[in-house]
Amino acid sequence: MEIIINPERPDSADAMALIDELQTYLESFYAPEHRHGFSVEQLIASGVDFFVLRIDGVAAGCIGLLCLPEYAEIKRMYIRPEFRRNKLGVRLLTHVQTVAQQRGIPLLRLETGIHQPEANARYESFGFRLIPAFGPYHDDGVSLCYEKPA
Repeated sequence: MEIIINPERPDSADAMALIDELQTYLESFYAPEHRHGFSVEQLIASGVDFFVLRIDGVAAGCIGLLCLPEYAEIKRMYIRPEFRRNKLGVRLLTHVQTVAQQRGIPLLRLETGIHQPEANARYESFGFRLIPAFGPYHDDGVSLCYEKPA
């Protein structure tokens, strides 16, 4: 089984399919005002580094990294259900952590929600710790914000 993570434009067919699946998944848990994920257009306009993880050539997951001087924010992390439980999330997180380190960015941050306990457990096991809302986020009772040193 060959697993590779490569940079890819968010508007590629595979990236858009992954983002659409993630959006559909999140819509089942959160009202529109509680979904903060960037659209494909916002990912491109904001200069988010976007990566697709492939297993034997099949797009299995994705992750974005918005690099700012003070921190890098993880955006649009997703693993297709049939590929979960294979530590692919750890591979994606490790990949973007390395990118942040190479760029001298001291912190990784992310915003997620209370209705994703498996994802939150993955972030915590990777070393992320809960923090107060940051950047564009606010304490709305649904969002959870995390950070860890890069």
